[in-house]
Amino acid sequence: MADRPDLAMKRGAPVRLRCGLALIMATSLAGCGVLANSRDAKDDKPEMDMREAARYADEVISGTMGAVVPPVRWAHGTSTDGVCEGGAPAGTGSVTRRAAITTDVSSQRRGSLLGVIERHWKKRGDEITEVRKHKESPAMFATTPDAFRMSLVVGYQGQVFIDVVTPCMTRSEVPPPGARPGVPDYTGRKPPLPDEHSDFWSDRAPVPGKG
Repeated sequence: MADRPDLAMKRGAPVRLRCGLALIMATSLAGCGVLANSRDAKDDKPEMDMREAARYADEVISGTMGAVVPPVRWAHGTSTDGVCEGGAPAGTGSVTRRAAITTDVSSQRRGSLLGVIERHWKKRGDEITEVRKHKESPAMFATTPDAFRMSLVVGYQGQVFIDVVTPCMTRSEVPPPGARPGVPDYTGRKPPLPDEHSDFWSDRAPVPGKG
């Protein structure tokens, strides 16, 4: 007996329905995959470019120096930038911002200065990764939650240097930090050795009450 048209339609409908549902599900899954891949790719991209990262590094340095009381005189040092290597995404680079304190900080007061800056970094939420105890050249290293790396190093003639190295960011033009009000512009040059006296920081006596 030949199949009745109405029965054939009924039997064919579920088949077509299953095929339609499968097609919809496949399309949806493919769409989810595309969205997931786009989201993952977006997450892999740096949120800042090098210019913005350098500006943030300048703010970290300014905030660090501003936390020192009594205040010290300081100046921006030479800024450098370069291409990221070691498997970093193409088109990215890192910036190093530098600053130097030009106030004379005596060896008797260096520990106090490092302590002030350490407390400031911790208060910001930064992690102190290493403290190098050395009579002539103590140092301290830290990292921000956003992976900016900071260092404080006591160098030649007791001068204190602070560097901030940015993570790999999208490459862009990076202007120098520029001069600060009342401070000479040392763009492209190293700031001078400590040449300013401070009644507190230059004092050769230990901080009262700290031995």
